[in-house]
Amino acid sequence: MADHHNHDELKGESLMEKIADKIHPHDSSSSSDSDDYKPSDSSIKSKIFRLFGREKPVHKVLGGGKPADVLLWRDKKISAGVLGTVTAVWMLFEVFEYHLLTLICHLLILTLAVLFLWSNASTFINKSPPQIPEVNIPEGQVLEIASALRYEINRGLASLREIASGRDLKKFLAVIAGLWVFSILGSCCNFLTLFYISFVLLHTLPVLYEKYEDQVDAFGEKAMIEFKKHYAVFEEKVLSKIPRGQSKDKKLA
Repeated sequence: MADHHNHDELKGESLMEKIADKIHPHDSSSSSDSDDYKPSDSSIKSKIFRLFGREKPVHKVLGGGKPADVLLWRDKKISAGVLGTVTAVWMLFEVFEYHLLTLICHLLILTLAVLFLWSNASTFINKSPPQIPEVNIPEGQVLEIASALRYEINRGLASLREIASGRDLKKFLAVIAGLWVFSILGSCCNFLTLFYISFVLLHTLPVLYEKYEDQVDAFGEKAMIEFKKHYAVFEEKVLSKIPRGQSKDKKLA
């Protein structure tokens, strides 16, 4: 009984050591080294925890340029106009139950009627008829969009193949959980409403995060530490017992 009790204690200690290594992988350095080394202010700032490992400002993470200015409300008139337009479109289709094909036909009817009346009325007021501009879609721009879309689709298919191979169980579980959440959201609302909610969040969360990033990052660091603790226990008790696919190195060997 004593040997069994000692064995349980050793097992518990080893488990806690693994959890500590996962949370603080660099804590094994000696105290003498920590006493001799005094980090500068720049190195301390570089070690500040940022969500998703962010090293660039929020404006750069969002791609920079005009789209990032709109998302971060650098120009409030443009941002409010974009959000108001999308809100009006959503209300038109969801609240007033307008249909896309009906809207397109009505807009074309209105445009053709205005141009037709304007062209014929110009003969009565002794003015030259308005020149309707020719609209052509450039071939090069279409090919660039198609090439970019093809690249993103191929990269997504490659990622799905890598996840399905079973070599990264953590990524596999994260993708499954994400798809499950999206399936629940899809059953609660249609695609247009889901797109509108995502658009509103995209126009509110980044600007709020940029304003309160220090408080959010501090909370995110605490949440990440707790998540790593629970995941280390889950990996030790469950994931480590699941057989995984062979890695590429083993297959080549």
